[in-house]
Amino acid sequence: MDFTHFNEEGRAHMVEVGNKEDTKRVAKAYGRIKMKRETIQLIKDGLIKKGDVLSVAQIGGIMGSKRTSELIPMCHNIFITGSNIRFNILEDAIEIESEVKTIGKTGVEMEALTAASIAALTIYDMCKAVDKDMIIEDIKLLKKSGGKSGEYIRKED
Repeated sequence: MDFTHFNEEGRAHMVEVGNKEDTKRVAKAYGRIKMKRETIQLIKDGLIKKGDVLSVAQIGGIMGSKRTSELIPMCHNIFITGSNIRFNILEDAIEIESEVKTIGKTGVEMEALTAASIAALTIYDMCKAVDKDMIIEDIKLLKKSGGKSGEYIRKED
């Protein structure tokens, strides 16, 4: 058999992290879902038929962070030591902040971004019966620490 056309040069492959040091790693990500003011009020009043929107979205985001390697092809399967989602309810949007932690050889940026994305998608799913015009936007990494590259903090947009 000739495997020469499956070499690492120019072909997708998972980055080798076996020689890296284990360090404490933290990543925070952000997302926002815009919606009608009436939808925000229904969420606040607990009147969305599928249930408590923010509780379910929090669980969904945490579950998403834990399953990132199953969704993003070249992500390593990471032991997550902590994952949380927080919400800020505005007049016409819900802001989402995720934070994911590990002690390991590779960072958790993708896990934090996935958590924020899945939380937003969960909100959309739970509210789509009353508001199909919702917009998920502004998914971004806010901060990361740990590892060889050190700390990154997003500058204000």
